[in-house]
Amino acid sequence: MGIKLINIGFGNIVSANKIIAIVSPESAPIKRMIQESREKHMLIDATYGRRTRAVVITDSQHIILSAVQPETVAHRLELKEENNNNHEE
Repeated sequence: MGIKLINIGFGNIVSANKIIAIVSPESAPIKRMIQESREKHMLIDATYGRRTRAVVITDSQHIILSAVQPETVAHRLELKEENNNNHEE
């Protein structure tokens, strides 16, 4: 199994194999998680100054902020999975 990459907006790419969750930034626990990761220098802001719409949590404890909706990122991940499965058949 090779490295699968996913576009999280503005040409920013993340390894799909490392993603644990894609969540909305609205809840207090997620806001706390973002602040804690910022303090630990584990935050990657890929919003280009736009509003954060999705928070990508990785298995390395990095938090990635994206200006793309969580559903859009998840949909791109699903399309990537479907394309990979079609190529394997």
